[in-house]
Amino acid sequence: MDYKILPVGDSALTIIFGNEIDPETSRIVRTARKYLTKKKIKGVNEYVQTYATLMVHYRPAMIGYDELEARIRTELAQMDLGSGQMKKKTIVIPVCYGGEFGPDLENVCEHAGLTGEEVIRRHSSVDYLIYMLGFMPGFVYLGGMDRSISTPRLKNPRERLEKGSVGIAGDQTGIYPLVSPGGWQIIGRTPLELYDQNREKPILYEAGEFIRFVPITEQEFHAIRKQVEDGTYEYQWIREG
Repeated sequence: MDYKILPVGDSALTIIFGNEIDPETSRIVRTARKYLTKKKIKGVNEYVQTYATLMVHYRPAMIGYDELEARIRTELAQMDLGSGQMKKKTIVIPVCYGGEFGPDLENVCEHAGLTGEEVIRRHSSVDYLIYMLGFMPGFVYLGGMDRSISTPRLKNPRERLEKGSVGIAGDQTGIYPLVSPGGWQIIGRTPLELYDQNREKPILYEAGEFIRFVPITEQEFHAIRKQVEDGTYEYQWIREG
């Protein structure tokens, strides 16, 4: 396994496993994150996974860079890459497309030369790999979108996007879990609470899992939203393999 370790400031380092965005590199990063986390290395605060790297935050007063680098190299030499072959786990995310929930659906249709029905079909026909989380709690960077519906960001970002907004920016699609400014083309919205700081597991999913978007009607949106608010909604997971 080829990788490089580089310092990042005085309290972090990054392990670089590649320079391509692809499922296999993501699997290696995820395997390393889980493996090193279990080792409970003294002085390490957090492991942050990205597309092809793993950033390690540590306390210099407890462990120095050279010692940490040596420990990581020792551990990675013993890591079984096959341990990352996990069963596929997919969370179902219902989405109401278009209308007030997806004001930019027409923009995507015009750019792609497709009908709204076809854009929705193509957007919801893929299980999206979660490469990483970032930007805000629960924001997912997904891989696998059909490039025929790729659409540039808005020229003028909105000052406010509602939580649950599902958008497209270039070749990527993602979800805003919280109210936020944003420049993505918003094509729909989910009624689910993707991030809840009071929940035992605040973020529903993690890197390495999958998301499946399922189209719903406006009536279904409001019904599910009420269940979420009442605490009676049962989040749906699909496990394969």
